[in-house]
Amino acid sequence: MVEEFFQLSLQVKELAQKAQEICESAFAQIDAVCEYNSLKVLAAFQKHRVSESHLLGTSGYGYGDRGRDTLDEVWATVFGAEDALVRHSFASGTAAIATALFGLLRPGDVMVSLSGTPYDTLHSVLGLREKNIGSLAEFGVIYRELPLLPDGKVDLQAIPQAVQGVKMAYLQRSRGYSLRPSLSIDEIAEIAAIVRRANPQAYIVVDNCYGEFVERQEPTQVGADLIIGSLIKNPGGGIARTGGYIAGRKDLIELCAHRMTAPGLGREVGCSLEQNKNMYMGLFYAPGVVAASLKTAVFAAALFELLGYECYPRWQDKRTDIIQSVVLHSPEKLAAFCRGIQRGAPIDSFVSPEAWDMPGYDSQVIMAAGAFNMGASIELSADGPMRPPYAAWMQGGLNYPTGKLGVMMAAEELLSF
Repeated sequence: MVEEFFQLSLQVKELAQKAQEICESAFAQIDAVCEYNSLKVLAAFQKHRVSESHLLGTSGYGYGDRGRDTLDEVWATVFGAEDALVRHSFASGTAAIATALFGLLRPGDVMVSLSGTPYDTLHSVLGLREKNIGSLAEFGVIYRELPLLPDGKVDLQAIPQAVQGVKMAYLQRSRGYSLRPSLSIDEIAEIAAIVRRANPQAYIVVDNCYGEFVERQEPTQVGADLIIGSLIKNPGGGIARTGGYIAGRKDLIELCAHRMTAPGLGREVGCSLEQNKNMYMGLFYAPGVVAASLKTAVFAAALFELLGYECYPRWQDKRTDIIQSVVLHSPEKLAAFCRGIQRGAPIDSFVSPEAWDMPGYDSQVIMAAGAFNMGASIELSADGPMRPPYAAWMQGGLNYPTGKLGVMMAAEELLSF
């Protein structure tokens, strides 16, 4: 069927067929989780009596925005939380995380990252770079981190000592630009239990980006006090045009709300414009879109392993986020991989990605992202910093057939090496 629309070599088509056959058992497990999460979302919509009026927007101050406030309630129910803030006005996942960190932490407080060094874009928020304009460090918040073990796992035995006297224990669920395994819900539950025994007062906060709807539960259902993410990743379903969320304990959400707008205003202001429908609809579609992304990632791992590349995770490994990394070991191959993903995109398929000084990163980054919403990594995309091991981090896929085609295009580009 593919040859009717796209020119691919016989080698890639044969390997793709073999990879597809290998993945069938993994696909069945993904479908089962998708069905569970889809019904969970539907039940939440019905519980909170979502109606057509909730899909409308407001302007100005946004007082009494029923759609906005009910979406918060739906979101909290879906994620097993007491409360939530879901806003198009969060510019990115990093912006939502920064809002939560500044909302919860005060001068002199100590925050410890239990999953090693966080993702690159958070470094300036924490004050890990020379220019700390507006960073937590500039406001007197003390940052520490617990190094990961050689196998990339969290050092469970070191946690009790690491969390002594801290205000916040922070976890990044996804791997970021590293080859460590992402954190499963079971691992987060175990870490949360250890933190709770060692320091019952510590806030347990999880960067949940790329992990939503991959498993049947979310971190707030297994001990996390707060989770944070982006709407142009998993929970926006490829429909939300921008935004982010914070979900968790009601008292902590209140603290975040007064940082999100202004002290004394909190969640009572903030118009939704015409974004409510996109956010509701995106959440409704999200479990299915995440399933498509997972299938695309599993297929990519199977195909590139057949081609002899190192893949993390491997196709048969348990998935705890939607990210698939392929180690390419050269800048030329990384660029070729991204060219192939771009060729498989619905938007700007004719352009060739080039590395550039992307804001928030220490190294030049190359990114393939032919997306309907700029930077939406729930849509098929691939990126990586131009530094060893020159790995591509691929994620997304609004539907599996087109995600699969993009992966095959990337394989085709690499055949010349």
